Amino acid sequence: MRAEVSQQERGLAALEQAANLEARYGRLDAEDIVSVSLDLFGREGIAAVSSFGADSAVLLSIVARVDPGIPVVFLDTGKHFGETLEYRDQLAADLGLTDLRIIHPRDEALAERDPDGKLHVVDTDACCAVRKVEPMARAVAPFEAWFTGRKRFQSATRGKLPVFEAVGPRIRVNPLAAWSTSDLADHMRRNALRENPLVAFGYFSIGCFPCTEPAKPGEDARSGRWAGQAKTECGIHLSGLDQSLTSSSL
Repeated sequence: MRAEVSQQERGLAALEQAANLEARYGRLDAEDIVSVSLDLFGREGIAAVSSFGADSAVLLSIVARVDPGIPVVFLDTGKHFGETLEYRDQLAADLGLTDLRIIHPRDEALAERDPDGKLHVVDTDACCAVRKVEPMARAVAPFEAWFTGRKRFQSATRGKLPVFEAVGPRIRVNPLAAWSTSDLADHMRRNALRENPLVAFGYFSIGCFPCTEPAKPGEDARSGRWAGQAKTECGIHLSGLDQSLTSSSL
């Protein structure tokens, strides 16, 4: 019982901390947000989570400029495009990132829940839970906070995205929350950043290959994710991760 109370207390403390950080630092530019967060949590306390997707180079280039030794976590679901895996290694080398950590789903979980690799055909939520949510909870568990590259313009569900937010007992930092598509393009061009090759084929939000299509004209950047379904998020940015982070199994 006391452990449950402690988890609740930690969650409330994180909510208060996120609100305070948002009020104090939420309007800084992205590089300053990364610098402030690194000062607050230290290299051992914060990581950058990256999909190495369509515009991942922007956040990673800022992280590398502040400190290329900040851990960068990549979740290898086993369903990525080959182009994304190659791009991950090339971009990490370009930017001089020195602590790339690759996380995988648990073999025993895949054997039990997705033995033939076709779970995504019948239940995309269950597939994301075993291949993304649980592994991501394990990936960020050692840290007090982590950076993401999410932006408000990407979808209606992200329209009010704060820079600092609480996820269970931890803090999630979104340094690019206020950036626009033109901001991203300008940064990519000014810094001559390598682009995920799938972008040239209309993939403006890139996830696992079975559930990702090119974006449709006139729709938001994430329209090609789980196309034809009501699903818009895999779960790592929603309550599923919160629940996993407060699980006694972590």
